[in-house]
Formats: sequence, C-alpha cells, structure tokens
Amino acid sequence: MLQMLTKNKTISSSFITHLLSLPPTSTPALTVSSSPLHRSPQGFLGSILRHKFRGYCSSRLMANSIKLVQNPDAISYLNQREAAEVDEILMGPLGFSVDQLMELAGLSVATVIAEVYNIKEYNRVLTICGPGNNGGDGLVAARHLYHFGYKPFVCYPKRTAKPLYAGLVTQLESLGIPFLSVDDLPINLSEDFNILVDAMFGFSFHGTPRPPFDDLIQRLVNLQNYNEINQKPPVIASIDIPSGWHVEEGDINGDGIKPDMLVSLTAPKLCAKKFCGTHHFLGGRFVPPSIVDKFKLHLPPYPGTSMCVRIGKAPQVDISSMRENYISPEFKEEDVEPDPFVQFQKWFDDAMAAGLKEPNAMALCTAGKDGKPSSRMVLLKGFDKHGFVWYTNYGSRKAKDLSQNGNASLLFYWDGLNRQVRVEGSVQKVSEEESESYFHSRPRGSQIGAIASKQSTVIPGHDFLHQEYKDLEAKFSDGAPIPKPKNWGGYRLKPDFFEFWQGQTSRLHDRLCYFPQEVDNTITWKIKRLAP
Repeated sequence: MLQMLTKNKTISSSFITHLLSLPPTSTPALTVSSSPLHRSPQGFLGSILRHKFRGYCSSRLMANSIKLVQNPDAISYLNQREAAEVDEILMGPLGFSVDQLMELAGLSVATVIAEVYNIKEYNRVLTICGPGNNGGDGLVAARHLYHFGYKPFVCYPKRTAKPLYAGLVTQLESLGIPFLSVDDLPINLSEDFNILVDAMFGFSFHGTPRPPFDDLIQRLVNLQNYNEINQKPPVIASIDIPSGWHVEEGDINGDGIKPDMLVSLTAPKLCAKKFCGTHHFLGGRFVPPSIVDKFKLHLPPYPGTSMCVRIGKAPQVDISSMRENYISPEFKEEDVEPDPFVQFQKWFDDAMAAGLKEPNAMALCTAGKDGKPSSRMVLLKGFDKHGFVWYTNYGSRKAKDLSQNGNASLLFYWDGLNRQVRVEGSVQKVSEEESESYFHSRPRGSQIGAIASKQSTVIPGHDFLHQEYKDLEAKFSDGAPIPKPKNWGGYRLKPDFFEFWQGQTSRLHDRLCYFPQEVDNTITWKIKRLAP
C-alpha cells in the first residue's frame, strides 16, 4: 500500500518517481470454495485479482461493457441555463443529494476510462480537481480508478472546506492515493502520467480561469505539441466540459484544451458539438422521465446495466495492429491434474468464480461427408467422465453433419482469464430419457420455442416465427406438460483429446495437451506440451 499522505505534506519529483516505480497495490484476497471434484491448494481467484494488466479480471470483465454507438445529431444538447435548471430540479423536488449525483458521475467517468484505456498502457492517472462539483466528480473517479487497479494521483490546489469534499479527500488518503501540489507536478506531465483527468471546471463556470488553474490548463494545452519531439503525450479526459471552454460556444479562440475523451453528464452541453476528440460518452444514468419530458430530451438508451453510452462513431482501428500481450500465471506440467476432466472442472470453476458471462458457451465444430466444416456457439449442459453434453434440434445443420460424420470438436474461450480449452472426440445421441428429463427442466417458453423453431429450415420471415410461437403458446395455455418434440434431444461428445491453453507474454503461450493411452486395459492420459 502506498504511504498515506496528509494534505499538508509536499512531495518531491523524485518521490513521485519512486511512487510510480512501486508495484500495483494489492487487492484483498477472496476465498473460493473448491469443487467437489477437486481440491485446490490455493484459492485461484486470489492470484487472478493480483494481475491487473491484460491479465485476469481486466476491465473487459466489467459486466456492463459499453457497446452502443449513437448518432450525435439525433441527441439533445443543453445550454447553460437548461443545465443549471436540470440540476436544481434533481436536487430539489426530485430529492437527489449532491453526493448521490457526484458518486454516479464519478463512477461513470472511471468506468469509461477503464473501458477505453488498457490498464497496462495507461495505468498512471493524474486527476486535476477544481473547487466545485466538477472537482468532486474527479475525486470520486480517482477512488473508483484505484479500485479498478489504476495508480491514481490527485492535484487539488483549491480545496473546498465543506464536509462532503473533506470526506472525499479522507477516502482517497485512506487508500494511500497521493495528493500533489502544483509545484510537485513536472513541467512536462508526459514524464509521469498516462492519463490526465480534467475535473477543474464544469458548466457553471464563468469568466477567465485564475491561478493556479490558468497554468494547469496551459500545461494541458501544451501537451498537443509534444508529438513534435517524439514524446507520447498522455491522453486527456475531460469531465462534462473541457476546462476553459465556453459551455455553449466551446473553444472560442481555438487555443484551449483538446481532450481525447469527453464524458458528458446528465445530457451533453452545447459545447460538446465542437468536441473533435476520439471518445465522447454520456454518463450518469440518473435522468428521470419527468426531466426528459420537461426538456424534450432525446438521449441514447444505456446498454444493459451500463453507466455510460458512446456518442458518435467508435474510432477506426487498424485491425493488423490489434494485439494483446497476455499476462498470466505460469502453467506448468506439475500444475495440472493427471485427469483432464478434473482439470477442466478446475478451470470451469475459475471461470464461474471470475464472473464471466456464460462460461458454458462453447464453439461446436462439425463437418459432413463433404468435409466442409461449420461452427456455431452452443451451451454446455453437463459434463462428467463420460463426456460433454448439449441439446439441439435433430433436423439442424449440426445434427445432419453428425449423422454423416460422428466426430466433432468443442472450444471454450474464457477471455477474462486468458484461457481456452479444446476438446475433440466422437459424438453420440444421449438417451431419450436424458433428453426428456432435460427438456422438461427448461423454462416453459424455451420448451415452446423448441417446437416453434424448425431449426436451419428457411422461413418466410421474423413475423412467421413469432406467430408460430403465439399459436403454440395459446395451445398450451392450460398449463399441462408440453410434450418433447421427437426431433429434439441431446448429444454427448466422448473426448479423445484435450488442449488447455493459457495466454502468456510475447506469444509464448502455454499449451498442455492430453492424449489417451491404454495401459493394462485401462485408459490413462499422457500430458504433452506443444509449441505455441
């Protein structure tokens, strides 16, 4: 843990360098119960959480990944008067408190930063906070970024004496987050920081910035020239309004901050139309319908339970340059179970404990007699020493392939753990009793859907399928048991090969494979390492 620093203590530049050289702060270990099929000598999730780069539990594991892209021309923008009135209504008749809105705003900012900026490349964050609510948003964002695994620093030169702000400072100090004075900051902010969070002024600011914020804004402006000396500048993320901009007219003289990211709160302000950076997001998700109606707001829907939504097009990416340098614990022969089924159970339990979405999703690859392969995602519905089970329509493409060629492969990919498992083997149908039992364990809607959908057949259109479903729903509305279709059931793949893959740095990935061998009429498994 970084040494706790009081607000009265000054920090030398050499001390900043020392702090930046320290390893990431540790995360409290979690205890994970072992599966009945195995006993792990050490809780795996504890080691997962200690890897903070493109390793285990990276920002990709956030349950609320930001996905939607919105047309900026179809979204409402607030002028200064409207923005102030919205705040007055939120904190007046609608009963919100300043600290509630500040917490939601700061969490939104931290979430966007963690989503866009890979922690391995952008782990050192300086948040520059002003004396008002915008500065409070920055303090909250710094706290959340710490818990996301970043190494935050805070410059808060004009502190507000109110208890709310004093409490936010105490929270950060208790985490060992350093507070830097303006004099402590290097002239060239590129030397020590990867991300600069601009939380100086919000939409209520008027006039010309006074010291020390005029100098701080100029330092951010100067960063745009650092490319000329072959020095990669830190990215700038502005909260709601780029500091120094006019809330409605933007960067009037063209010599203001040019942020790479803008996180608008509540609704974008008019100046956001002049934003030319790469990433524009709307955050907060606290606008009730009454405000939407009163101000005739057109705001983008938030995906799932996300706190943020992207506005405008996502940046163009050179696909050939996309790569990850995986960081994972070593995976050696002495670490694996002699039985591949037990090893699979351990890794599956790890995927469950890490909170990955649908860890039982697997790519099923088949080929018919013509040898043409086909792949699709299906859900694993059970596995034991006899094999891996899934269910489908026996008239589907995969079923026809399997009737002609009884060999298939499965692929499990657990991105958040840098892992994948390949399983190959022969496939047979499960017993009718197994299929019957599983079919009636499904939700009633899924049972009806299995009857309505003649999988892989050509249908007239979307409405046709939904009408089929409605007709069957009416037919079985009496609540009586729904009979399983004869052309629906399960398959079991009996493995004759396993590969456990774990991503490592510089593409030196671990690949440990299991091959069956017969010894004294007993099948055992030989473990071999393959070159990545």
